[in-house]
Amino acid sequence: MTQYTDHYGPEGLRTRGTIVVVPGRGEGRAAYARFGRRLAADAYRVRVVDAPRIDADDLTGSLRRFGAELDAAVEGTAAEDGVVRPVVLVGADTGAAALAALLGDEESPVVRAAEAVVLAGLPGRGADTGGPVDTDAAGAAGSWDAELDVRTFCPAHRGVLTDDSGTHRGSLGIAVPGALLDAAHHGDIAVPTLILVGDADPLADRDALTRTAKLLPRARLTVVRDAHHDVLNDLQHRSVAAEVVTFLETVRNTLVPVVAVESSAW
Repeated sequence: MTQYTDHYGPEGLRTRGTIVVVPGRGEGRAAYARFGRRLAADAYRVRVVDAPRIDADDLTGSLRRFGAELDAAVEGTAAEDGVVRPVVLVGADTGAAALAALLGDEESPVVRAAEAVVLAGLPGRGADTGGPVDTDAAGAAGSWDAELDVRTFCPAHRGVLTDDSGTHRGSLGIAVPGALLDAAHHGDIAVPTLILVGDADPLADRDALTRTAKLLPRARLTVVRDAHHDVLNDLQHRSVAAEVVTFLETVRNTLVPVVAVESSAW
């Protein structure tokens, strides 16, 4: 059984880069089909992998194994001329946390593989306990509708999650290991980093994200109005995808913005 879902750019167009998407807790690869197709339409080669398997009792080993899997996934996209650069990693929820932790480790092969990273819906710590994020308070551990409300208000995406056999219901009720969150928020990520968060995400820690963005040498924190935890797949998915594509094009242009607004009435 394949470990990947691939999306290719339009025939006849030169591929502009390679994107590897990493889902989070409870998400299957099908959850990122729409996102993958949209990036592929802009001539990017997109590969969606399985969510990382994180063992709280063996965090270092879990990350090393996932890093090796991710490195193999990147190398597996190579055509006759090799892997198309830039390589940009996109992670959601614990996928984002795992990517941040790996990119903060100088010995990780992922550091050598990636030129940039997008961290979407990066989990925060529980506001009351200071420990691993507590999703019970957000209602994610209750009914499926309550978990969907935490994730997204997009009816199409709610349908995808409900119908997909790869979706594991109740997964947002599984605490994220505190050590993983520490590594994600305090790692020294050298590559350009786009951090995406919904301002209606009950699992996010905006203060922690702001601190993380300020600590990193090349980071941008983008807040999506009215978006929930699945910020790549909420009602604002078109605008979010546009922000990601703008980031990809900026990375290709050595972080010089391609478009600059000179005058605007809004």
